[in-house]
Amino acid sequence: MAYTYGTDEWEQAYRELVERRLAETEKPYILGTPEWVDTYEKLVQEDAPYKEAAKSWEGSVVIHILARPEYGLERDIYMFMDLWHGDCRFIRLVPPEAGEKGDFILTGELERWEAVMSGELDVVKAMMQGKIKLKGHLPTIVRAVKAATRLVELAGQIGTRYISQLSEAEIESLKNLLATSGAQFGI
Repeated sequence: MAYTYGTDEWEQAYRELVERRLAETEKPYILGTPEWVDTYEKLVQEDAPYKEAAKSWEGSVVIHILARPEYGLERDIYMFMDLWHGDCRFIRLVPPEAGEKGDFILTGELERWEAVMSGELDVVKAMMQGKIKLKGHLPTIVRAVKAATRLVELAGQIGTRYISQLSEAEIESLKNLLATSGAQFGI
């Protein structure tokens, strides 16, 4: 069944998917999967240093990972982060039309995001160098550099498995998950 993003049915079915994936999937989780996103959301919501660094932040941030079919990513991934004055209201995988409505959209190749999430690449420097494209007001992001840095540090605490390092069987499994969740949730 296909759900319409923004409805209670979508949210309930998405939460059920996340809970099922958390129960069935062994850690470490693969970057960009529902269970990885849920773990990230909880880390951000519970982190006092992030809350302090982001207390003046207003607006949503979208991490946009470009498609890489050779790694099972047939479509772009949009991870929508609803952030407001130190609170993380939610982080969800969302359909492209919702992702494109974010206040700040950071777009990059899979390898760039893997380097950012692993701490090998500073996200602000990556934006300044054009390695990650920003749609939104750059000075606002720069003023919130401590909050942005903390978000990346928290992502690094998840113990992530990176898509580019998966076996062929794991890529096929990821491809199936993304096809199914894409059909159901538009993500």
